[in-house]
Amino acid sequence: MRTINSKIIGELKQNDQFEDWWESELIEIPFFDNKRMKITFMDFIPERDTEFIKEADKALKTFLKKSESDRLLISNLAYENCMEFLNAVEFDEEDQPLWDIKDKNQIWKFIYPQDIYVTRSHDKFEIIYLNLACECEWEQEHGLQLLFKEGEKLTRISEQDGHITESDSYEKPIIENNEFNQLNLNENENKTKSEWWKFWK
Repeated sequence: MRTINSKIIGELKQNDQFEDWWESELIEIPFFDNKRMKITFMDFIPERDTEFIKEADKALKTFLKKSESDRLLISNLAYENCMEFLNAVEFDEEDQPLWDIKDKNQIWKFIYPQDIYVTRSHDKFEIIYLNLACECEWEQEHGLQLLFKEGEKLTRISEQDGHITESDSYEKPIIENNEFNQLNLNENENKTKSEWWKFWK
């Protein structure tokens, strides 16, 4: 079995079925309260992309510095995704605990991180993204994905649809992104838009 080596997460083994997938051992992820998760390099042929590991390591180093407090900064966005979905479907009594949420930070109790995928965008920029794939209580069929450009800037929260992002191709910051054009700051955090932009930039 072929392997590659990351300076940040160690050895990754080639997937048995997909030659361009490389899988790590379980890694503690501070962003998710040190939950141990597998990290997969996707769409990566070492002989064709000699810079991938270096760029992936840079993105992972950045992302692994993020903690619970960083996650809570985006609670509003995860909550909005949930409410948009619930408002678009027929009421189900099983969703009542989601409707009953008072503190938007509680949304993470209904989100279950599964895997992290590292891949390049398929546009002309070929930027490294981290895709945090999760299951969630409100979208049990398609789940939830959180996409971080170069491990730093959140560019999208959506169902797992197989796409990275279109809007980021135009280099729009999150507060201008149409997918988040009604960004509501968490009242409990008391953060201004300028403080958010400083964080994500």
